[in-house]
Amino acid sequence: MAAQLTDEDTSRFVQTRSWKIHYNEAGQGHPLVLLHGSGAGATGWSNFRPNIGALSERFRVLAVDAPGWGRSDPATSDVYDHPKALLEFLDELEIEKAALVGNSMGGMTAMTFAARYPDRISHLITMGPGSFPQMPTMFGPGDGPSEGLKILAEGYRNPTPEVMKRLVEIMTFSAEFATDELARQRADNAAARPDHLANFLAGFGTRGPVPTAATPEQVASITAPALLVHGRDDRVVHFEHSLRLVAMIPDARLVLFNRCGHWAQLEHAAEFNRLVADFVVNA
Repeated sequence: MAAQLTDEDTSRFVQTRSWKIHYNEAGQGHPLVLLHGSGAGATGWSNFRPNIGALSERFRVLAVDAPGWGRSDPATSDVYDHPKALLEFLDELEIEKAALVGNSMGGMTAMTFAARYPDRISHLITMGPGSFPQMPTMFGPGDGPSEGLKILAEGYRNPTPEVMKRLVEIMTFSAEFATDELARQRADNAAARPDHLANFLAGFGTRGPVPTAATPEQVASITAPALLVHGRDDRVVHFEHSLRLVAMIPDARLVLFNRCGHWAQLEHAAEFNRLVADFVVNA
């Protein structure tokens, strides 16, 4: 049975060269670093609560709040460099090599890290990442933002429980996962850090949350074994992004979940946990 963990019991802080970073830690073994997405109120704990306990039975799990999110230091878009912040985090904790698990923005961070610092990553796992800004399927009809990106932006402008309820409904395929509890948690997280909201909105539409995303050439240079997971029904980032990525990364495989939105790690938690554990142990 998975360990019964709480946010409070697993909460940690570390001061790196540039940032005070919050993270949740549990378990022992090979380091498995979980990287959250970009929405208002997103944290390592909120994005990976169904996964941390199960994965910590086999790995040292570290769910990180990126600078500009959660309980980590505030950051403006002109200084967003999440791969560099992650490198500083690993250095400070004296972690030589880790498996990276990234959702959405976190997946793009993980890919960029894998391209920049190949000696510091053992395995690359992504869920619903974008690939490249110029790819048309990042957008909806008329080349405007996708349905999910529109509600993500609204969550920063108006982070009420009602807006967050709409957000979690669009992020998931099945209504059973779009709970009032999750919506309230995201609203509470967002309300606790108005500085994060203001900083994100100031850069939204210009630099965005991943201004240092890997180029196609860098993605093609990734040497780590990669597991790409995507929901067929993702209304935030179309699954064609992962189809493109699996064709570019030399040692990659793709798992496409039917009846699944943007949060595969939530909607298919048990299967996702098994996939990740088996991949890290055997790849």
